[in-house]
Amino acid sequence: MNTARPGRHNAITDVAGVRVGQVTRDEPGWLTGVTVVVPPPGTVGGVDVRGGAPGTRETDLLDPTRLVDRVDAVVLAGGSAFGLASADGVMQAAYAEAAGWPVSADDSSQVVPIVPAAVILDLARGGDFTHTPTAADGAAAWRDAADGPVSQGSVGAGTGARSGGLKGGVGSASAIVDGLTVGALVVVNAMGSPCAPDGSLYAVRSGLADEFAHAPTPDQTAAQAYWEALAAAEAELRAGLATTIAVVATDATLSKVQCRKLAEVSHDGLARALSPVHTAYDGDTIFTLATGERAAPGDLDLVHLQAAAAECVTRAVGHAMLAAISVDRTRDGGIALSSWGDALTR
Repeated sequence: MNTARPGRHNAITDVAGVRVGQVTRDEPGWLTGVTVVVPPPGTVGGVDVRGGAPGTRETDLLDPTRLVDRVDAVVLAGGSAFGLASADGVMQAAYAEAAGWPVSADDSSQVVPIVPAAVILDLARGGDFTHTPTAADGAAAWRDAADGPVSQGSVGAGTGARSGGLKGGVGSASAIVDGLTVGALVVVNAMGSPCAPDGSLYAVRSGLADEFAHAPTPDQTAAQAYWEALAAAEAELRAGLATTIAVVATDATLSKVQCRKLAEVSHDGLARALSPVHTAYDGDTIFTLATGERAAPGDLDLVHLQAAAAECVTRAVGHAMLAAISVDRTRDGGIALSSWGDALTR
């Protein structure tokens, strides 16, 4: 029996001390953005990269065999590899607040912020190929970071996201299990579809309590039209403009090895919500953060935490798809994307 329950906000910010900041660039010619997850000082990090086409920064540093074990922020951004520039702004903003890894025994001001990052491929969806997140956007997202409810759907790094031919976006979810809190924030931009054969969202099957009670039943005529259109667009979807990226956070005390395992298991959540996943055209990457506010879990509790993390990832995908808003940028030379609700329900 699943005894987990959502946290107060049903978001990654239910993990005490974790903040989220977002910058949305959706003015004419733009359809991209930045989402920054800022944990409390001393947070341990991990990562697992599964997709065949990742765009990342500082992931090697999170390997359990590497020296650094603290993370100051995680950046999720649009713009493909160009969007990694947004992490520069986060680094500068973090440094200005004295956050970072100390590199001098004599001068405490000499620190280097540890800011891993991953990007989705949303180039030209707003119309202009060169409109990608900048260092200034990253710095603004850092300054925007706050606890409390997390804006979801067509915001931040999910502004130009697409999943299975539908409008993707940012989603978040949390769970409290065995006295520990775990939460996920996902940017859904997959080659694969979030829809089951009947057009419903895979993710709603994993809902806690009544969190997906508002999800409408898909219209079967609309569902058939969706699958026919998706098959016709398969060549376009294989162009590499994909990737789903996420951050999972918990208040448990975990080692770097355990953070890595948590990231690995969390990928199961993507597999339950998207099909196919981890393809050669996706760069699927999940970061993990352990704040250490709570004690280290025992062996069985650790298994429960890992399972809850994966479920949070699945549920976050569902929230992203339900919150996404249809967009049409064809006048600017970009693309039109229908939300799941607009395309599959009547």
